[in-house]
Amino acid sequence: MTAEEEDRAPLRARLRGRLRGRATGRLLLALAVAFAAWGGWSLWRAEGNESIDFGAARDEVLAAGRANVAVLNTIDAAQADVGLQKWLDASTGPLRDELNRSREQDRLRIQQARTSTRGVVTDAAVTQLDVRAGTALLIAMVRVEVTAPSGGGATTDRKRFEAGLTRTPNGWKLRSLTAIPVDSSRP
Repeated sequence: MTAEEEDRAPLRARLRGRLRGRATGRLLLALAVAFAAWGGWSLWRAEGNESIDFGAARDEVLAAGRANVAVLNTIDAAQADVGLQKWLDASTGPLRDELNRSREQDRLRIQQARTSTRGVVTDAAVTQLDVRAGTALLIAMVRVEVTAPSGGGATTDRKRFEAGLTRTPNGWKLRSLTAIPVDSSRP
């Protein structure tokens, strides 16, 4: 190798390094553009995806069902009328009709017993959902805390329910609520 070639060797190495760096940069840019295009295409395809829509509807039913089952297991004896109105607001169809029919008797029974309850849904699952028909079934496990009028300690009761829901203009409401026996012999 001549002296002139030796002087050019570092220059060639630097040029090769720059070219490799540019090639790597271009490759990374091309990969980023391809990934962004794929992500946009995937989002566009998911826009009308029925399984995603069904999942969102199921989540909506689950949230409404949990809230409404808790409402129908909660009453403050000191404000029975407010609690009974909440029951009506959480229900529709035959359940609402029955609650409306028995409202006065329920109010008297609650005021006489002077017992308050608070329902907390500890677990729930949607077992059936027909989005087109606007109907659903849900099962729920509820912890009901019962406070006696004497102000003593609250007792806790566990209950299971199957709830029928119907989509209304005001969201999903309970159309039925059926108690399912709990096996208390199991821990």
